[in-house]
Amino acid sequence: MLRRRHHLPAVLRLFSTSCRRGHPTQPPRHPSPAPLPLPLPPPVAKKVPFTASAHGRSWSDPYHWMRDTSDPDLAALLEAENAYADAFVDSAGEGGGGLRARLAAEMRARLPPSAASPPQPWGPWLYYQYVPEGKEYPVLSRRLRSSGGLARAALDFISGSKKEQVLLDWNEIAEKFGYVHIGSCRISPDHRFLAYTLDISGDEFFSLEVKDIQSTNTIFSSPHKGIVYVMESGHVRGGLWPVQKRSDKVQYFLEHHNGFFYILTNAPLEGTETANGGYYLARCRAEKSEMDKWQVVALPGSDYTFQDMDIFHEQLVLFIRKSGLPLICSINLPIDVDFQEQKELDDLDPWFFPVPSDLCSIVPGSNNDFMSSTYRLVVSSPVLPDLTVDYNMRMRTFAILHQEEVTGLSTNLFTVGLQSNITGIQQNLQLIEDSQSWSDLSKLFSCERVQVISHDGVSVPLVILYSREAHRRGESPGVLYGYGAYGEDLDKSWCSDRLSLLARGWVVAFADVRGGGDSSWHLAGTKANKINSIKDFAACGTHLIKEGFVHKNRLCAIGCSAGGLLVGAVINMLPDLFSAAVLKVPFLDICNTMMDSTLPLTILDYEEFGDPNISTEFDTIHSYSPYDNLSPDICYPPVLVTASFNDTRVGVWEAAKWVSKVRDITCQSCSWSVILKTNMQSGHFGEGGRFMHCDETAFEYAFLMKALGLDDNDRAAK
Repeated sequence: MLRRRHHLPAVLRLFSTSCRRGHPTQPPRHPSPAPLPLPLPPPVAKKVPFTASAHGRSWSDPYHWMRDTSDPDLAALLEAENAYADAFVDSAGEGGGGLRARLAAEMRARLPPSAASPPQPWGPWLYYQYVPEGKEYPVLSRRLRSSGGLARAALDFISGSKKEQVLLDWNEIAEKFGYVHIGSCRISPDHRFLAYTLDISGDEFFSLEVKDIQSTNTIFSSPHKGIVYVMESGHVRGGLWPVQKRSDKVQYFLEHHNGFFYILTNAPLEGTETANGGYYLARCRAEKSEMDKWQVVALPGSDYTFQDMDIFHEQLVLFIRKSGLPLICSINLPIDVDFQEQKELDDLDPWFFPVPSDLCSIVPGSNNDFMSSTYRLVVSSPVLPDLTVDYNMRMRTFAILHQEEVTGLSTNLFTVGLQSNITGIQQNLQLIEDSQSWSDLSKLFSCERVQVISHDGVSVPLVILYSREAHRRGESPGVLYGYGAYGEDLDKSWCSDRLSLLARGWVVAFADVRGGGDSSWHLAGTKANKINSIKDFAACGTHLIKEGFVHKNRLCAIGCSAGGLLVGAVINMLPDLFSAAVLKVPFLDICNTMMDSTLPLTILDYEEFGDPNISTEFDTIHSYSPYDNLSPDICYPPVLVTASFNDTRVGVWEAAKWVSKVRDITCQSCSWSVILKTNMQSGHFGEGGRFMHCDETAFEYAFLMKALGLDDNDRAAK
């Protein structure tokens, strides 16, 4: 399902193909060691009378006019807001704009001048990506494969003895159009054509480009036409076969292997727990007359679920979630068992891919070669820089090929010293086939997963990360991340930018609230259950304070997209819990958006949040809508809201309306610390370049530090 409010992906993970309960009588406990210097009053948005109505009720929405993005007054307002945001961050607190610059410099210094992925063999070629020195974006290339095996190929690659063939350069596209977003990128099985989808404005209206690699000419380019994809390209006249009749909320994922279709599905299966919506693995013969004769291959267990699958000549790969954590295993093919009795996964002799810890995120590589027995993954965690690992499914061994280089990393995190154990492009591309061990930064950083009891007694996973040297119990500042929608996992992979917070004693925490995760955890945070997501997040924030991880006046929150709705709702419910927040392209005006069926993906969101055309579901949505539950005269914490003008998932007007309303009706002196920063050229996912991302993150971190009144000079003492 295409989702509008995805969390923002980790930038440049190149190597792998997401009801207010205020306390108006209580004084605010947001820290104010000194008034934040504000050089200018914030912009004031115009008001245009407008009355909205639904289910017999009416309400005024004087900022509805912002829905028209062609209104020149909106562009003027956003430009004025950008100037105010820059002035706020660059003037507030000691050191002026130097803090933002220092943070950006730290983040850039941790990035190697260039970066490359290990080459991946496919047919006669080695395919790889790299970022040229000083460039923002990757280049996709290939070289002919040597006859001496992968080790020989790696040496040829390093020495440059085989001529490089550049297939696609993101940088050239960005220089030509000012923006680049490649959606999908695929090589044809005969290695002659490259097909990719291209967005050059950020609005996610992609054109399909097909390039003849031999001639380098683009032979197909159109945003309005398509290419038909079928199971058998040599038998297109045979027509399409239906798998099953369409059924509400039932999905089928098919892979073909040796005369069979293997099917991952949640189709009801009587007499099993899968009748409640879980996925199981089945198969049928790849013949039109046999499509309805399924054999159940494996059922999920009581503590794990099936999430996805991939298939190769000799193995089937299953993506699994066990007790909320990701696992991957392979099963040898062909499967030769008695299908008269229902089987569980253990009956198929699976090999579970070893990973360093339960906290790892796992992202598959391109893995295009059907005949290969090697499966490539990128493995990462909050304390483990990205590892590229090849798993030999036939031999049941693994080899670590590459670990992300982090320069400038030492025990005090501020001086250039100990680098990662594998550095430099040449070393990164050497195979470490004899190595069966992992290395991480757990000696420098504590990373633990705890369970927090929410409002209804349900345990919510919370991952807590901090520097063993710099953290000060009961005194440290902290930031809590949340998302909680569409069944998507909260990204907890390695990010070197976080070192700038951890080195200054900050705690970084990740709340896996209901609404994300597997199907049952997802459903527990949707529609009428959405309040669970919000209260889970509040419980996790409270836990960080009560257990002494974070000072009570120094807890911040960050939410992206649907995560912005989460944080915004908690701020309305408990305005004193967070002392500052960052809402990135946030979904704040949910009632008005969900009632506007002209927006491209609104109707699809009915399954996630409910249908506002139904009175009871409208009431539920309205009860937590961040825009509709702002309370007059309440002291709100400092908030940085970011938006993108070309965003088609969350309209730019949602952020602009929320900021304008906060300034209009809440405590005036506090609301001057609510700022809006809009990228006027990009879309929902930002611009995505390596160094541009550092600048954006530095702006956010500088805002949080200055909102808390923290003196960056304290870092030397910690």
